[in-house]
Amino acid sequence: LDAIEAAQKQLVARNGLSEGLVYLQITRGADTTRDFIAPTSLQPTLFMFVQDKPFLNVPAVGTGIAVATMPDLRWARRDIKSVGLLAQAMAKQAAKEAGAQEAWMVEDGFVTEGASSTAVIVTDEGIVTRPYSRSVLAGCTGAALTALAQESGIAVIRRPFTVAEALAAKEAFITSASTLCLSVVRIDRQPVGDGMPGPVAMRLRALYIDFARATGV
Repeated sequence: LDAIEAAQKQLVARNGLSEGLVYLQITRGADTTRDFIAPTSLQPTLFMFVQDKPFLNVPAVGTGIAVATMPDLRWARRDIKSVGLLAQAMAKQAAKEAGAQEAWMVEDGFVTEGASSTAVIVTDEGIVTRPYSRSVLAGCTGAALTALAQESGIAVIRRPFTVAEALAAKEAFITSASTLCLSVVRIDRQPVGDGMPGPVAMRLRALYIDFARATGV
C-alpha cells in the first residue's frame, strides 16, 4: 500500500496536477491461455492515470442534481468492484435522456444505490443509507462521510429506503469519489424538500473537504 501511494504521488507530481483525480485499477494479471481458471503464476497488473477535474467549486454544489429511478438489472454480486458496468452505463444514459444527472437503481421497491454513487436521504432519524451487503458497492467516500457524520453528532441509520421515502425526506444526496457529496433536489422530476441543496449535505461536504486537506488524502 505504501508503494502504491508513493506511485500515486509521483504520478500527480509528474503531471503537475493541482485539482483532479487519480484512477487506479488492479487485476490479478494478464494471461494468454483464454481460460476461466487463472494460473497460479499470474502477477497482478496495476494501472493508474490522473485526470484534471474540478471538485470544489462546481455549479452542482449550489444547484443540486436530479436523479431518475431505474430498475436494478445488475448481477447479484454488486459488492464487487469490477469493470463490467454495462447496466450502470445504460441506466446513466436513460437518466440523462430523462433530464437527470444520475440514476438511482431500484429493486423490489427499494433504492439500492446510484449508478455510480451511494444514495442517501436525511429524515428525522438522521442519515439513512443501505447497509453493506452483496446488493451494493461499499463506497469509500460514503464510508468516510458517514464516519464524519457520526463524529459530528449526526445519527447514521443503515437500512433500505423506498423512492416514496426519498421524496418525502428532508434531504437527499449522493456520495462518490468523483462528486464527494452532492445534494439531490429532484427525483423523477419531483422536488425533494424545498428543491434546494440541504444543510446536512452541505455540512458533510465541507467536513469531508476539510478532512481531506488535513490528512493529505
